[in-house]
Amino acid sequence: MSLVHLLTKCTTYKYNALTFIPLNLFEQFKRAANLYFLALLILQIIPEITTLPWYTTLVPLVLVLGITAIKDLVDDLARHRMDNEINNRKCEVLLGGRFQVSKWMNIHVGDVVRLKKNDHIPADILLLSSSNPNSLCYVETAELDGETNLKFKMGRKVTDERLQEEHQLAQFDAMIVCEEPNNRLDKFTGTMRWRKDRIPLDLDNMMLRGCRIRNTDECHGLVIFAGADTKIMRNGGKTRFKRTKIDELMNYMVYTIFVILVLLCAGLAIGNTFWYEEVGSKAWYLNDGKDQTASYRGFLSFWGYIIVLNTMVPISLYVSVEVIRLGQSKFINWDLQMYYQEKDTPAKARTTTLNEQLGQIEYIFSDKTGTLTQNIMAFKKCTIAGRTFGMTDCYILPVDFTWNKYADRKFAYLDHSLVACIRSKKDKDVLEFFKLLSLCHTVMVEQKEDELVYQAASPDEGALVTAARNFGFVFLSRTQDTITISEMDQEMTYEMLALLDFNSDRKRMSIILRFPDGRIRLYCKGADTVIYERLSPNSRHKEVTQTALDIFANETLRTLCLCYKDISQQEFDAWAKKHKAASVAMGNREAALDRVYEQIESNLMMIGATAIEDKLQDGVPETIAKLAKADIKIWVLTGDKKGMSKEGYSLRGGPSLEKLRIRQANRRDQPPAFGRTRKKVPDPFFPEPGRNALIITGGWLNEILYEKKKKRRRLRLKRLGKRPVSATPQDAAQPIDDWEKETRQVDFVNMACECEAVICCRVTPKQKANVVSLVKKYKKAVTLSIGDGANDVNMIKSTGGYLFNLLLSYSSFISNC
Repeated sequence: MSLVHLLTKCTTYKYNALTFIPLNLFEQFKRAANLYFLALLILQIIPEITTLPWYTTLVPLVLVLGITAIKDLVDDLARHRMDNEINNRKCEVLLGGRFQVSKWMNIHVGDVVRLKKNDHIPADILLLSSSNPNSLCYVETAELDGETNLKFKMGRKVTDERLQEEHQLAQFDAMIVCEEPNNRLDKFTGTMRWRKDRIPLDLDNMMLRGCRIRNTDECHGLVIFAGADTKIMRNGGKTRFKRTKIDELMNYMVYTIFVILVLLCAGLAIGNTFWYEEVGSKAWYLNDGKDQTASYRGFLSFWGYIIVLNTMVPISLYVSVEVIRLGQSKFINWDLQMYYQEKDTPAKARTTTLNEQLGQIEYIFSDKTGTLTQNIMAFKKCTIAGRTFGMTDCYILPVDFTWNKYADRKFAYLDHSLVACIRSKKDKDVLEFFKLLSLCHTVMVEQKEDELVYQAASPDEGALVTAARNFGFVFLSRTQDTITISEMDQEMTYEMLALLDFNSDRKRMSIILRFPDGRIRLYCKGADTVIYERLSPNSRHKEVTQTALDIFANETLRTLCLCYKDISQQEFDAWAKKHKAASVAMGNREAALDRVYEQIESNLMMIGATAIEDKLQDGVPETIAKLAKADIKIWVLTGDKKGMSKEGYSLRGGPSLEKLRIRQANRRDQPPAFGRTRKKVPDPFFPEPGRNALIITGGWLNEILYEKKKKRRRLRLKRLGKRPVSATPQDAAQPIDDWEKETRQVDFVNMACECEAVICCRVTPKQKANVVSLVKKYKKAVTLSIGDGANDVNMIKSTGGYLFNLLLSYSSFISNC
């Protein structure tokens, strides 16, 4: 990474004073009609063939090009104004040992900046210190990933303790070794070498451009990437000329009309040739004094007819379309039926060039949590050591939590037996269950008006910590090394030895703690698919917990498994060395950490599982019913369990589906050996025609997408019988694995697109993007992706369009397996 970047001014505009005319003309002449009239103008300059004055084409062509150019100029001037506004924002930079006000465009890599509450972050910055305890800094990332909940960043302990004052920051002389500039918003890898220490750096230590400081009076940071090298600018890229389906259709129509025009003019020219030979050359009164053959005159007349009949191609075609698009975007902005009164939010067309795409959408890909649902989590049920709590049939009044001074007044729970069990302090499994919930998380806590306020990175974590708080296990505070909780009014502090954070691939998080009595224990929570693989053979209650998980999923509740493992001091010391080495590795750090995590997250003991409710948004079934009438197919791509997604349909009321065939990674057909020959076409996937639905899991998608390179299994897809199967690859030189991969992907897309509903469960963000790409690739369809979080960014970028804050919903169905 270079230490000095001279150009840190960010630009998103397409044109400048020198490039506007040539670049805009180049873009406009990509349109077939404009190119046609330019060629026509050139023909009219030639005296021998012109039949109309040249200015009859020049004036309207210039007018059309001018109107479009003015529109493009207005749009680009708005980009210039926005760029200037951002580049000229002010920020405090450490210069000459003192903080001075400087413009964003003058910030360079290696500068130390000071940010205050509500400031926008001017670059990708390494957090060094903060006015908050434990070097915490809260940031709002709505402009970056669309998520409105606050996230916290944490500086390293060594920098927070030693870099609070100006003179200390002026003497800061560390060397940062980090990744090259890239567009990965969810990843950062680096190492800081300072005072003989090697300190690992990751995304939790970085504050990215596009975020905003919240709930933090003051913080200091070191600029790692500036200007065009920041992650948000790398994601944006240059503004490109967008061509919609309508543009492609109009170009095709122009080509077709031009072909017809050429054929018509050729016929007239041939007729003119014969006429001149038979009549024109023999009539003295038609003699123009030119010594030209009939064939040459026919050739000239061909171009003359092209000029005369030029109006077959309307010169105002594109201008008319642009005006219509502009009008449509205004109507969208003015449409009162698209106004959301609760948040005082009107509809807003962010571009005028893609409106008509909405009317051509064939497939909608939607996330579920926070998009179809409200993303307001509530703790409803749990299973602990084989016993299920939360059954509300016997209770009418909610539990009274007045005995707990820390209880959240908004928390409601109906099962009195669980509270009685906790207050008796006799059931160790129940106490351990809620102790895990109060300790295994990344939630931060603030004290506001003598009340605890939790800041969680995800609503799930917030709901679980709040539940533990109400049941007497209250998370009070944390430092970078300790976590303090109140266990039934008894304050306890645990030393945090390691935090194995959650990500979409791991689908779990763990924390290693040293108890006050010296014991070391690992707590882990995660999806059942990954937890059950890591349970000890001696773990109890596995079957009964799995049964409870299936019941929770069928009730559309979000589930997590909880487990623990006791670790000896010797085992931890050996593992800690490997963990430290992996955490400072510059190459493949994530893979190295995953391998180290796998070693310690094994032989776990099951405690139980939680069930959280996330209600559907209002109007969900009605919206989907209307989309179904428009023959728009909807695919739900979610990380939730199969049962939860399936019942999410069946409990909502709506048209039933006659057939439902469920495919899972652990319920595959016995695969044949793929080879150079096939004896027959397999039977159709759905034996009978009808309204079908498909529910598949991420594990099964791995087989389709070839995501698991190692131990790759062969999978048979039963075809729908619409596409012939060739005995060998079309290209004999093509590797058999590539042909097999493409074949099964085509089969999957054909099979899924025959269904009225498709749900992909337990999928990762990468799998979401791959599914969208497959449908676009093999169906050549206009698609729309809808999501509300950072894990949906890849899916949205893979599709042809996206919507912000769209109320979308899904109809239910009743299935017969």
